[in-house]
Amino acid sequence: MRSPVPPTLRARLTLGLVVLLAVCCAAVGVAAVVELKGVLTERLDQQLAEGGTRFPASLTHAGPPPSEHEAEEAEDEEEEEHGDTRRQSTGTFGARLRNGAVVDVAVVRSTGSSSVPLTEADVRRLAAIPTDGRGHTVDLSALDDYRVMAAPGVDGDVLVTGLPWEPVEAPVHRLELVAGIVFGAALTCTGVAGAFWVRWSLRPLNRVAATATRVSKLTLASGEVALPARVPESDPRSEVGRVAGAFNRMLGHVEDALTQRHASQERLRSFAADASHELRTPVATVRGHAELALLHPGSVPPEVTRALERIVAESGRMGAMVDDLLLLARLDAGRPLEALPVDLTRMVLDAVTDARAAGPAHHWELDLPEEPVTVTGDELRLQQVVCNLLANARAHTPAGTKVTVGLEADGAGAVVKVHDDGPGVPEEAQPGLFERFTRADRSTKDAGGGAGLGLSIVAAVVKAHGGSVHVESTPGATTFTVRLPWGTV
Repeated sequence: MRSPVPPTLRARLTLGLVVLLAVCCAAVGVAAVVELKGVLTERLDQQLAEGGTRFPASLTHAGPPPSEHEAEEAEDEEEEEHGDTRRQSTGTFGARLRNGAVVDVAVVRSTGSSSVPLTEADVRRLAAIPTDGRGHTVDLSALDDYRVMAAPGVDGDVLVTGLPWEPVEAPVHRLELVAGIVFGAALTCTGVAGAFWVRWSLRPLNRVAATATRVSKLTLASGEVALPARVPESDPRSEVGRVAGAFNRMLGHVEDALTQRHASQERLRSFAADASHELRTPVATVRGHAELALLHPGSVPPEVTRALERIVAESGRMGAMVDDLLLLARLDAGRPLEALPVDLTRMVLDAVTDARAAGPAHHWELDLPEEPVTVTGDELRLQQVVCNLLANARAHTPAGTKVTVGLEADGAGAVVKVHDDGPGVPEEAQPGLFERFTRADRSTKDAGGGAGLGLSIVAAVVKAHGGSVHVESTPGATTFTVRLPWGTV
């Protein structure tokens, strides 16, 4: 359900201003109407009191008042005179009641007085008027609303005098109409002027919001970040000025932190690149000397031979790790990759053939489209992506696991999927699976497993090609999905 409150602060302030003014106008209007009605009613009651019961007391007709039909006939034939109408204003009403029944009733006209047809309801209303000498409002069917006053007569009857309620109602209704028009115009003008005033007053806050919006659209996760210009600070004594000043100070702190982080990342990348580059030569030298020692024609003890073989193996693994670190450093530095046509179909086929030779205990299957799938990219790096995914499936699943490699093309690009029915990736390890030096199974460290750089290289290479990679894993089903766009790198 949509909230009736406007979403913006400007609209809320304007609405609040208009509502408060409307409440004040309503209070003033109600007070003025009530006061005017009270004054006019008091004046009408005073006229009734001054007139007294002279007119109803002068009614001498006996018997009940005429019916509506008889009164109409009397008016058509001639105007019948009832009571003493001297010094009585037009519309004065008079009635005599005895034992709750109306015995005489008349109203003063401009040419005299005449009888008034009363219904049973009218009679009950007149009989219910207390004889307290105070004014009361009644609704007579033939005369509309009247202000009447009842007083006891000399012979035990009740004399009722009344004046029309219209002199009170007309000014009150006119005041209500005028107040409604004036207050409505005032509210409209106030709403329009208030909206412009609030908008002008909130301009500094709008600048803060605009700057915050621009900052929220920046990519702050990595790389050098250029924050937008600061918000122009206004009067620091105002709330908006304090917000602008605090926001500018916060941006300054954020910019300093991002600058220091970027400098630290650059130093770390430079160190990784330099260290990797410098380590390649000594690692290759150690491996070369170990291989040379193994080729010695003389007699070598078995323990020495085993040690030299381990040196060759570990130096080879260290060399591969150094190459991986150097590749990641180059990708982090934004080194451009080749942008040549790459036949993914042939690449996947060759990679599965190599994986079948390296892991004959696994069951390898291919799911390739009929037509070749070609993208633009760096063939060597893309081949490394596919090989790393297959090596990851081979290393982290037991013998007999079925690994299916699929390739398909959609409207956005090519999709490579590597699916296995192994034990799966633990749920707690999935969020950081593509981070560096991360292994879902720590036990592989002691079993000669990798350094945890394979999947991070996959993510970095795919990102450099403008693609994406993600994993979906449950016990018995793990799928790595790589999406590569058709366009150039």
